[in-house]
Order: sequence, then C-alpha cells, then structure tokens
Amino acid sequence: MNTQPTTYDLLIVGGGVNGTGIARDAAGRGLKVLLVEKDDLASHTSSASTKLIHGGLRYLEYYEFRLVREALQERERLLNLASHIIRPLEFVLPHRNSIRPAWMIRIGLFLYDHLASHPKLPNSKLISLQTSPYGQPLRNDIKKGFTYADCAVDDSRLVVLNAKGASMLGADIRTQTKFVDAKRSTNEWSATIQDNKTQKKTTITAKVIVNAAGPWVAELLQDKLHVQSKMNVRLVKGSHIVVKKLYEGPQAYILQNDDKRIVFAIPYHEEFTLIGTTDISWDQSPDILPGINENETEYLCKSVNDYFNKNIAPKDVIWNYSGVRPLYDDASSNASAVTRDYHLDLNEENSQAPLLSIFGGKITTYRRLAEHSMEKLAKFFKYTRQNWTDKEPLPGGNITDGNFDLFYKDFRNTVSFLDEITAKRIAHSYGTDAINIIHNAKSKTDMGIDFGHGLTQHEVDYLVEKEWAMTVEDILWRRTKLGLYFTQEEQGKLAQYLQKSQ
Repeated sequence: MNTQPTTYDLLIVGGGVNGTGIARDAAGRGLKVLLVEKDDLASHTSSASTKLIHGGLRYLEYYEFRLVREALQERERLLNLASHIIRPLEFVLPHRNSIRPAWMIRIGLFLYDHLASHPKLPNSKLISLQTSPYGQPLRNDIKKGFTYADCAVDDSRLVVLNAKGASMLGADIRTQTKFVDAKRSTNEWSATIQDNKTQKKTTITAKVIVNAAGPWVAELLQDKLHVQSKMNVRLVKGSHIVVKKLYEGPQAYILQNDDKRIVFAIPYHEEFTLIGTTDISWDQSPDILPGINENETEYLCKSVNDYFNKNIAPKDVIWNYSGVRPLYDDASSNASAVTRDYHLDLNEENSQAPLLSIFGGKITTYRRLAEHSMEKLAKFFKYTRQNWTDKEPLPGGNITDGNFDLFYKDFRNTVSFLDEITAKRIAHSYGTDAINIIHNAKSKTDMGIDFGHGLTQHEVDYLVEKEWAMTVEDILWRRTKLGLYFTQEEQGKLAQYLQKSQ
C-alpha cells in the first residue's frame, strides 16, 4: 500500500478572491495546485465588499496613482471577461463646496478619465441637479454634481467562478478544510490539512506555499509556518446596510461626508439600495466575526439623510454585513487612508522551500495580483504558458463581444417558462453556463422542487455538484443572494433537502 503523500507544485491557503485567482492562473500555466479553505469560498472579506469593480476615485487624494491606473485597466479587462457578473454603473457625485472645492473634483475626474482607456464606459461630466432626473431624489439645496462611470460586481460569485475555472484546469479545490501546519525542508513543504466534517488529517507535500489567508495572513506566518516577515497586516472593518429602494433609476450615488470619507448608495437586486462602507480599525482576532455596531448604522443613515429627500433610520435596515479587510500596514494613522495596494512577500531564507504571502489588495486588482504572484514564482517552475488570464473569460463569460443584452435575449427565448426576474438572475449569475442549470427542462415543473423565489432543485443540485455549496447560507448568500427574500420556513425546506442529498 502506497502511503506516500500527494505532491503539489502549489499549496494555496485561502479561498478568497486572491487565493482562487492565483489557483486559476497557476493551473492554467500547467502547475499542480491544491487550494484549501477552512470555511466556504468567499466566506469572509471577499463577500463583504461594496460590490464594485472600480479604480478608486478617492485614492487619488492619497496620490495612489499607480494603484488607480492598474485598477482602471483591470476594470476594463474584467468587464470584457465576465460581463455576466460585472456591469457598467453610472455614479452621481452631488457637490458641496464646503467638503471639496469643485476644481479639485474636476482634476480628480479628469485623471480618472485619462489614466487608462475605457472604450465601454463614458467620461465624467458636470451636471445640474436642478434639471437632471438624477437630482430628483436629492435635497433641493444641492444644485450641481458630476457623473462618472465604474462597474458593479457580484463579489462572491467572482470568487466562485475563479475557483471553478481553476478546477476545470485541474486544480484541487477543497473547502471546509483547515490548514493545520507545515514543515519546511530544502526542496519542499510537508503540510497537514484537516477535513472539517470527518476531522481526518492528511499530509501533502508542496514545492511552494502561497499564504492567501487574508485577515489570517500574519497568524498563519507566525503560528503555523513559524516564519518572520518584515511586512505587517492592518485589519480594518467595513460595514454595509441594505434598505428598501431609496430612489428610482439605475444610477448609483457617491456621497461626500464632512469627515472627508465617502459613502456609496447603489441599486441592489431590483428592490433594494446598498449603502456603505465604514472604515474602523479592527484590533481583535479575525476569528471573531465582525458585526455592524450602532454607531456605524447611524453614520451610514446620516450620510444618506444629508443628501436624500427620503430619510432612513436604523429600523429601516433590512440586512447588514461586515467584513475585515487585511490591508498592508503602511503606518497610516487614519483607517480610511491606509493603502489598498497589495504587497507580495517572497520568503526563501537559507535556500529553503519558498513561501509567498499576500498582504493587502482590493477585489478589482485580484487578477493582476495573481499574475504578479506567478511572475514572482517563475524562477521555481517551468510554465507551459505565460500570462494568459487577461484574455481568457471566466466560466460563463464567453459572451460574444461581451454583449450581455444580446446574450440574454437569446437565453430568454429558450426559457420562456421562467419569470423575468428568475431568468435574468440566472443569466447574470451563470452566463453561458446557465444552460447547464436549465438542463433540457421545458417547463417550470421540469426544474424539480420549487424552493421559492425562483430557486429550484436543478439550480441547487448544480451549486452542490459544481460550485462547492454545502449549506443554506452558501446557497442563499454567497451563490444567489436570495437570502434577502427567503422566509425561515423556506430556508428550513432547503436545509432538509440539502441534508437528505448529502
């Protein structure tokens, strides 16, 4: 009986956007990859974002020109590679001179327009909020504003699609699997991992470990890998609230506050408005689940009430979520000013097996971060191909010319038995892979058990078999966002089905 441990080129710890992005890139270059995630994919930081693919207009104020330029370039690339989960979004910036003078805004928007080409998105412009329909939801004392373009994204699905793409290329993706520890030798790492369900421990070997553990990056280095790094992580909590739709129209708003921070108000799943985010230093363990506090809720409500005719209060909040961002510690005293740029720490002390640790980053630049990571590791491997993810669509993203509307028109004709809301949700979530969920169904009945709100047995089975979903929360919050609609009774029905099918 062969008891030799399985050998991999890369062991990646962390199933967030950076870990899955690196897994996909590496697998596409011919490397044998194992990714382990102690919870579900996108369980933490990567599902707690503001759901934007953007350059980061406010980072210009901190002279982060390289970061903004790279993010703007990635915005255009990702829009082409995943037009089903990424869509253009017009932002309205109501102007108040007491916070930032108009000339400063104009310069910032000029740079934003010209730091990278954006043929699919319009340039910024000055507008009169007294005559524009964009001004109707706003208070009468706000006379003028600006518009500019960025993109919205389904963040947790972006992670899942990267994991799926990695798996299709041969990567081994294991969720609910803990990284226990690892020992280092000259040529490889000997690592122990543990299955959460069975508690079974397995030993594997890897030529390189990639520490993409997000908020746990420093803890993994110190406690499990026993490696010192000159880099530090700064944990910052960000919270968001969701309320019933504040206004009509597809536009988003970017609101300037007296403390110089900004808050977004974004259309969310047809019936809601997403509002966020806060920036608060997080000094507790990342194992402690961050929840929104009363002050954060009031702060976000006040930001909205300072601009909109329709006021909101904490009692109007339908859902909230919080996450801890693992930012690179640049010693900034202000949590909002901490850089969103990423830093890669390659450790190969005493010519031992390499370790690459990821500090910082933002969801928009995950693909470039993965590419840079592979460039860092190039001296240890012979790749079968070089940089490739800038041209290869994510699963479901092979839509002709990235024209989602044209794709949806064709898809809608094939699923005329579905209601419009469900058909559009499925098309946006899965793109050209949506046909695998329909699976020859000719009627709603053919889709199997109806769990409510358009979620059927066909889709649930697909999520379990193809997308690593195991629990009600995995399906309703990280794969579909239907948790916004499901009652306790409906959740119970879904839970029973999952229990029987596993």
